[in-house]
Amino acid sequence: MSASIITIPARSGKAAYAEAGQRIKVINTHGQQVVDTWAFRRDNLKEFMSMEHSRPNFMRIRPRVGESFFSNQRRPILTVEEDTSGGVHDTLMAACDNPRYGLLGCTEYHDNCTDNLSAGMKELGLEEPETPSPLNLFMNIPWTPDGELSWEEPVSTPGSYILLKAEMDLVIAFSACPQDILPINGRVGKPTEAHFQILD
Repeated sequence: MSASIITIPARSGKAAYAEAGQRIKVINTHGQQVVDTWAFRRDNLKEFMSMEHSRPNFMRIRPRVGESFFSNQRRPILTVEEDTSGGVHDTLMAACDNPRYGLLGCTEYHDNCTDNLSAGMKELGLEEPETPSPLNLFMNIPWTPDGELSWEEPVSTPGSYILLKAEMDLVIAFSACPQDILPINGRVGKPTEAHFQILD
C-alpha cells in the first residue's frame, strides 16, 4: 500500500485497509488533537480491537511500547512499536455520540466520533457491526489513587506520532474527535485535522 500521508479531517472520520505486518503511523499534526481509533479484522468485522480485552493483557490503563492490544476474541490485533507523543492515551472512555453532547448541553446535532466511524467505514463500502470502545490516541484522562478521573489537555506535541503494527489484516478507522466543550482537544477547544500513513 502507499505510504502517502492521509488526512483525517477535523471533526471527521477516515478508514483504510492495512495488511498483517504493516505499520500504521498516526500523527498528531498540531499536537492537541485526540484521535479515536478502531481496528476490525478485515474478513470478519465482528472481531475488533477491544479495550476491555486489552487491559487484562498489559495490566495497565494504557500500554507501553512493545505491548499489544487484543481483539474481542483475545488475539493480538495492534502492537505499539514506537511512540513519540509522551505515551498518554486513553482506554477508558466510550466514543462521543450525539446523546453525549445532549448531556453536555447541546440542543442541536453535534458532530461526534460514533457517526464519524460510520462515515469512514461507509467510504469503504463497509458497515461496522457496533461501535466498540475506542483507543483514544493522545487523550489525557489522568486518574488519582482513589479512582477519580479528569479531562485534561493532550501532552503530545506537534508532529508527534504513535506507530502501530497490524497483527492481522485489518480495517483501521479514525475520528478526529470533534469535542469542543471539554478541554480534551486543548483549552482552545478547536478540533484540528490529524494524519496517518500505512507503512510496509
